[in-house]
Amino acid sequence: MAALYTLNRNMNIRKYSYEDRDKLIRLWKKVFPNNPPHNEPGKVITEKLAVDDLIFVAENGANIVEACMAGYDGHRGWLYSLAVEEKHQRKGIGRELVQTTISALAKLGCGKVNLQIRAGNKDVAYFYKSLGFRTEDRISMGIHVEKGA
Repeated sequence: MAALYTLNRNMNIRKYSYEDRDKLIRLWKKVFPNNPPHNEPGKVITEKLAVDDLIFVAENGANIVEACMAGYDGHRGWLYSLAVEEKHQRKGIGRELVQTTISALAKLGCGKVNLQIRAGNKDVAYFYKSLGFRTEDRISMGIHVEKGA
């Protein structure tokens, strides 16, 4: 698959392809070891691809070292599950991946992008603030439902 953005000779950002599945699952399990069962990577990938293909990866040679999943409902966009291998953090790759993802959402007509950060994750909050995201006065709520019910 062609790169959307080439960071250097060995690193590029592109859309997810089926061949990335096992590598992406390994990355998400490594970066998010305490995810709840409803966020099991294989399940999330399958469910996401049933809706759209807004998953972007950064590869270093043959390795997936970063990934970002996005959503767009026709009104707002969302960033989900930005994962960056620890040894690739603070090198600008995550910034490029987020900007590439936001650009893809903008091309779909998206004018606002939201995200959620787990409470206490100050480093990630600082990262997103450096990209222009701001804390909004909202209460985030959720409910787990039985699918198909």
